[in-house]
Amino acid sequence: MVKQGRLWVVLLLAALLVPFAGSGIAEAQAVASSSDSGSIRPYLGRWDLTVKTPTQDRPSWLELSERHGQVQGLMVGFWGHATPTGTVQIKDGEIEFTAPTDEGFDDGTVIKGKLDGGRLAGTATSPKGVSWSWTGQRAPALAAGSSPQWGNPVQLFDGKDLSGWKFADPAHGKVWSVEDGTLVRNGTGSELISVPKFRDFKLHVEFNCGPMANSGVYLRGRYEVQIETDSISEPPNRRLGAVYGFLTPEPPLARTPDVWQTYDITLVGRTLTLVHDGKTVIDHQEIPGITGGALDSHEGSPGPIYLQGTEAGRVVFRNIVITPAE
Repeated sequence: MVKQGRLWVVLLLAALLVPFAGSGIAEAQAVASSSDSGSIRPYLGRWDLTVKTPTQDRPSWLELSERHGQVQGLMVGFWGHATPTGTVQIKDGEIEFTAPTDEGFDDGTVIKGKLDGGRLAGTATSPKGVSWSWTGQRAPALAAGSSPQWGNPVQLFDGKDLSGWKFADPAHGKVWSVEDGTLVRNGTGSELISVPKFRDFKLHVEFNCGPMANSGVYLRGRYEVQIETDSISEPPNRRLGAVYGFLTPEPPLARTPDVWQTYDITLVGRTLTLVHDGKTVIDHQEIPGITGGALDSHEGSPGPIYLQGTEAGRVVFRNIVITPAE
């Protein structure tokens, strides 16, 4: 009876372990079937992309992640916000996926690329056969170290003229003017870009957004903090106070037109704190990557402050003061 009892115990344990063994095999098969997981692994992470179009180099951003054996792609194109890509797979040693719509690429554009010395390089080919080349480098961590030492405040707008600023498109700069000590953008035109560039800083800006108007403050020329009264149909991470498509203010901000409001923004590395009208609404959160409309994707470099001019409506600014880290 002792030997027979042991046999029953062994059989019982074997029966109990079969589902777990099957689960492990299924999970392993799922990983292996995700476009050859061993091949995709070097591609995982965040990438700063530069796309060479016929007119200019355009910034873009890509994040590839793996969850439960499935590879997921998230992409920021020339404008818009972080959007899922088509299915990511490896074909003939190249990564391949379809670009998201409404991000500056023709619908159905196929993006292919391969690793070359730790960098990515490839092509973006539209259904019409138009092909652009692109390159990518791993996005820097921009890890925040010890608390920075702050320098002296610098007034970016003196209330008199546009000294220290330039237009991205001078032919459409007339929408900007100086009125009664304020900086006014009336209608759709050029972006307004500060001449000096900054790395880590504290920024104070006051703004008054008219009805059905839209603008934004771009930090280092790459990360948009949204200003708007026209995005009620958009999700919270694309409304007033959001880092467009990435970070959402909590609680949501009242989108009241024709009222003066303030942003006090601290950016160290890619860690952002946003204080709106004296209340912290984003607290030491990481910005994953560039937002649509960025000037470039060189996240490791200093960049300017720029005020968005390519959206509609009237937006007024004043008291734009930056305190750079020493």
